[in-house]
Amino acid sequence: MLTRRGVLTGILAAALAPQAALAAPKKKKIFVINPVFSPQYVSYDSSYAPGTVVIDPRGRFLYLIEDSFTARRYGVGVGRAGRVFHGVAKVGRKAEWPRWIPTNGMIRRQPEKYARYAGGVAGGPHNPLGARALYLYRNGRDTHYRIHGTTEPWTIGRAVSNGCIRMVNEHVMDLYARVPVGARVVVI
Repeated sequence: MLTRRGVLTGILAAALAPQAALAAPKKKKIFVINPVFSPQYVSYDSSYAPGTVVIDPRGRFLYLIEDSFTARRYGVGVGRAGRVFHGVAKVGRKAEWPRWIPTNGMIRRQPEKYARYAGGVAGGPHNPLGARALYLYRNGRDTHYRIHGTTEPWTIGRAVSNGCIRMVNEHVMDLYARVPVGARVVVI
C-alpha cells in the first residue's frame, strides 16, 4: 500500500541519488556447474569402510563411501598440493568459515599475490577456503592439506594453481555434515 510518506521518501532518494535510482540493476553472473560434478550417489566397488573419504585427484572427484558398492561422489578442483599428496590421512579437525593463511611456499612463489595476506584472512564469503574446511592430519600432525570450499566455483573439475581439494561451498557444507573428525581419507 502506498503512503504519502513512502512516496515522498522515494522522491527524496531519487533526487539525492538520481543515477542509482534510475540505473538498471546489475545482473549477477550465475555460475552453473556441470551436472557430472554435482553430488550424487554412484556405483563404487570398494573395500574401504563406510565413512571413508577417497579422493581421485586425476579424475577430479571425491567419494564418500556408503557401503561396499555405493559412494556419494562430489566434483572437486585440485591444486598443486592435491596433485602431489598421496596416501592415507585422517580428518584432524574441521572448521566453519575458516581463517585462511597462505603457506610460506605460496608467498615465496608469488609474493606479489600472497605477501599482503601473510597475516591471514578472516573467515567469510570472500575467504579462499570458503564455507568449510576439513584439515587432514598424519600421525597427529597437520599435513597442510585441506578439503575446502572455494570462492571460485568455476574451478571445479580443473587443475588450479594453488590450494588443495576445492569444492563448491554448498557441496563442502554437505560433506562437512557427513564426515566426522577422525574419518579416514585416502588419496589415490
